[in-house]
Amino acid sequence: ELVSEARRWIGTNPTGMARLWCARFMNFVLARVGHRGTGSDLAMSFRHYGRRITGPQVGDIAVITRRGGGHVGVVSGFDARGNPIIISGNHGRRVGEGRYERARVVAYVTPS
Repeated sequence: ELVSEARRWIGTNPTGMARLWCARFMNFVLARVGHRGTGSDLAMSFRHYGRRITGPQVGDIAVITRRGGGHVGVVSGFDARGNPIIISGNHGRRVGEGRYERARVVAYVTPS
């Protein structure tokens, strides 16, 4: 459900924001499928969202570290090494899909 909704926005920016909008996009996607979000524009706010999980699956939310802050998106798959493939906002200034090193993931969560 989250993956399908996030995927339909690939190549766009439905938030209208110019910078730092991955959390805004995650909250947007959650609202569109009937879940409450964090209400925050900070990616790291998702570390304390929903229910934390240790065995991530497609459709879960990944919170990732990056220089100067964080990043958040929906897990759409995994590569052969177990690195998550994530659909996220502000991926090259648009909604995009990309692989992230699993060592950078600080939390996997699922809406409760």
